[in-house]
Amino acid sequence: MTARTALVTGVVGGIGAAIAKRLATDGVRVIVCDLPGEALAARGEALGVPSIAADLGDPASVREMIARLTTDHGAADILVNAAGGVRGQVGGPLEDVDPDAWRSIFAANVDASLYLAQGLVPGMKEKGWGRIVTISSGAGLRPSLTGIHAYTAAKHALVGLTKQLSLELARHGITVNSIAPGFILSNPSTEQQWASYGADGQAQLVSRIHTRRLGLPEDIAAAAAFLTSDEASWITAQILSVDGGVT
Repeated sequence: MTARTALVTGVVGGIGAAIAKRLATDGVRVIVCDLPGEALAARGEALGVPSIAADLGDPASVREMIARLTTDHGAADILVNAAGGVRGQVGGPLEDVDPDAWRSIFAANVDASLYLAQGLVPGMKEKGWGRIVTISSGAGLRPSLTGIHAYTAAKHALVGLTKQLSLELARHGITVNSIAPGFILSNPSTEQQWASYGADGQAQLVSRIHTRRLGLPEDIAAAAAFLTSDEASWITAQILSVDGGVT
């Protein structure tokens, strides 16, 4: 893997950061990306890897980021898109769903994966080797505990996009898979959600997990390290639930 270059997005959150750290530890040349700001610069410095800012829901911003990535670091063989999330939103009734809020979640979770694949796949095709891993969710397989309609719909869409990309790209030596994490305390949104359950709700949630514990960002990073490796060359179009046995 020391010959590989990876772009890992969404690294301000715990899952993306853990994936970037794991791949770098395994010898992959890692470049990280997130929204512009001090948080990204600090994360890149903490990980000891280069960072490039971009609004991944904006196709022009993605094209500019990929051009800089290619010029400064070469074409990426690996894409792990951990960007997304709930964009600071909370659950509510159907009647209150705001169109702009709906679109912002789709932009971060679905559009970003499409734009990144469009930009990086040509280089992967030239090499005849590539790995794309999206981070979906248990919410992409069933209703979401968040109660956010757009989040559930977007993660289901991301699962569909993952499978469609695999069908198109596998013949070029490019595998496309998704990891569907269970409940992981990885950012302020998940911490707020966890706190909202109270002691009884937290106990009920943990009781549904076969391993009787919440997941760690490192659990997702381990799965990403495998799916991006040479050993996973015949695994594609899969949605890997890393959730302690809930699914």
